[in-house]
Amino acid sequence: MPGTKIAESIRREHVIAAAYEIAATEGLRAVTIRDVAARAGMSTGLVLFHFKSKDQLVLELVDWVLATTTALQVGRDILAIASPLERLVALLAQEMARLSSEPARMRLFFEFWAAGLSDAGIRRRMQPELDRYREAFRPIAEAVLAAEPDRFPHTTPDGLAAVAVSFIKGCAVQSMIDPDLDINQFLAAAEGLLRRPPSMSAPVSIT
Repeated sequence: MPGTKIAESIRREHVIAAAYEIAATEGLRAVTIRDVAARAGMSTGLVLFHFKSKDQLVLELVDWVLATTTALQVGRDILAIASPLERLVALLAQEMARLSSEPARMRLFFEFWAAGLSDAGIRRRMQPELDRYREAFRPIAEAVLAAEPDRFPHTTPDGLAAVAVSFIKGCAVQSMIDPDLDINQFLAAAEGLLRRPPSMSAPVSIT
């Protein structure tokens, strides 16, 4: 029945929200079926009806966190910017502010990333999404390199996209370490590196 499916969907959302609240404040290891049920105001049996085990619940929590973290939205205001480099800087500003505004979510995101090193199920979910997030920057990176080849010699679209994502994730990490981090200063530093004069853009060899 349609009504039953809607009710089941809502209950599943409540369970995942409860699991997120526990994981974000107490860590992933604190997530148990019993505590999630208590937080969601349900019986353990009802939680297990929707999620057959704690492992399944954790994997669906991974999906939920990724869907709200690694989905890149490029708005019309950014797309309307004529300069590709200015467009990239605007996107950096958007993502730095977005990901740094929820340190608890980012702590959990990195906890999942660390867990994925030993948990194949988590890793299979995280790696494609991380790749997809970086790939979403590629069109803008291509446009920047086409417009300003002298500024970024010996740079590929994949390389520039990776650097952009590194700025964003690095800002998110710093915001977890220092709650008083000035995001504007972080962005200004990133801008300075991206906008340095072409004559200073010679590649540095790392041996």
